[in-house]
Amino acid sequence: MNWFDEQLPETKEAYVKLRETIFKDGALDVKTKELIAVVTSGLMRCEHCAKVHSERAKQHGATEAEIAEAISAAMFVAAGSQMLWTDAYNDIMK
Repeated sequence: MNWFDEQLPETKEAYVKLRETIFKDGALDVKTKELIAVVTSGLMRCEHCAKVHSERAKQHGATEAEIAEAISAAMFVAAGSQMLWTDAYNDIMK
């Protein structure tokens, strides 16, 4: 148990319960949810999260190619979001 868990065991328990309610088959299967978690981990810049969710995605049948393509889709959105900032600079540069 780490320091945070010792200080706030109810919060840790709630976090574990949250994971259990999300990462089960539903409208989306667990593999798809883990792929979403992989790409959001990258966008959130959480290396530990990316490793954990990549491993879990593979355990649920994701291939390395699927993980790579999921990451590329996130890269596209991230790049596009930055390109649109140029519109903000138009007003400043005039």
